[in-house]
Amino acid sequence: QLQLEESGGGLVQPGGSLRLSCVASGFTLDGYVIGWFRQPPGRDREMVSCISSSGSYTNDAEFAKGRFTTSRDNAKNAVSLQMSSLKPEDTAIYYCGAYPSPSRPYECFLRLWDYEYWGQGTPVAVSS
Repeated sequence: QLQLEESGGGLVQPGGSLRLSCVASGFTLDGYVIGWFRQPPGRDREMVSCISSSGSYTNDAEFAKGRFTTSRDNAKNAVSLQMSSLKPEDTAIYYCGAYPSPSRPYECFLRLWDYEYWGQGTPVAVSS
């Protein structure tokens, strides 16, 4: 069974940092685009960042640029989202998703409907 599991969420003060991880089981992430999304309280799920299957291309939402970095380690079958300079408005449940893209290793899209597999999410709360 193909599964994704996020970890690393928690409570952090404004200006702080967190590193989220997304680990796959039942399949290898090699050949898959991995995306990060978030759902703030009372709002719809929104795009954060994605990384191509090769790891050489990332696509970030405007609010993530300069603060969030996505990277992948295929040997560990994992993708990370490093978040810094966190703000209260970054409070949300963070999810990772995946879709296969073996023939297009240098692109990724931040479109919810592309993603076939999802984790259960990890909560991030930014508050003093």
